[in-house]
Amino acid sequence: QVQLVESGGGLVQPGGSLRLSCAASGRIFTINEMGWYRQAPGKQRELVAAISSGGSTNVADSVKGRFTISRDNVKNTVALQMNSLKPEDTSVYYCHAWIQSPGSNYYNAYWGQGTQVTVSS
Repeated sequence: QVQLVESGGGLVQPGGSLRLSCAASGRIFTINEMGWYRQAPGKQRELVAAISSGGSTNVADSVKGRFTISRDNVKNTVALQMNSLKPEDTSVYYCHAWIQSPGSNYYNAYWGQGTQVTVSS
């Protein structure tokens, strides 16, 4: 099996920073795109940022210039550095990855358990 384990959420004041980390483990042959999504109560899950295995990034307009996504292909980790946080960034953040397991011909989508980020004074 494959697991994505997130860490780094919490409570922060507006204007503050947080760093989220996600580690993939288990039966992994190769990882394609990794990313972060978020879902606030009553809203749809939305893409925050994604990064390809080659390092190309896709960042939502709402967080562009404030959030930075990065990954370590050796350690199978992805991180989200969040700066200048706003109350509207409050949400549950989910790690996501497309992972191919040994012996498989295709990629499966995996999700982390989610980590709460609350931006409030």
